[in-house]
Amino acid sequence: AVYRLKQRQATMPETFEFQSDIAALLNLIINTFYSNKEIFLRELISNASDAIDKIRYQSLTHPNVLESEPELRIRIIPNKEANTLTIEDTGIGMTKSDLVNNLGTIARSGTRAFMEALQAGQGADVSMIGQFGVGFYSAYLVADTVRVITKHNDDEQLVWESS
Repeated sequence: AVYRLKQRQATMPETFEFQSDIAALLNLIINTFYSNKEIFLRELISNASDAIDKIRYQSLTHPNVLESEPELRIRIIPNKEANTLTIEDTGIGMTKSDLVNNLGTIARSGTRAFMEALQAGQGADVSMIGQFGVGFYSAYLVADTVRVITKHNDDEQLVWESS
């Protein structure tokens, strides 16, 4: 699996390969647990809520972090014509480093622990994916392409895309 990361103004996106554990997780999710595909929405809303909690917490000591967007919200925007579902939040956002380290590598995710629990048959199932910090990947249950558009106060707007 390949994902692309580009800065909003940049002309050439950077292309990265998923680490093998992430690719294996995606394969496991898509091919084994397709019957539980509705969990993706719960997981993505949970991630959006976490992002809002993080910026709210940060604003307690640094009120200026809410200057560009003072309203904390999550919006779910279906588009039947384009066959897309957008989950939009006004949370903390991610820097380029966050995107590369958290979405494309196993280093800061619970991917390995989740896969081991599933393969060992320890009563784990795909609906527990969020407990391992890898709920984002449940989007691949229903999507051919996943795009993350993010803006952290310490970085410019970035687009992460994987198909």
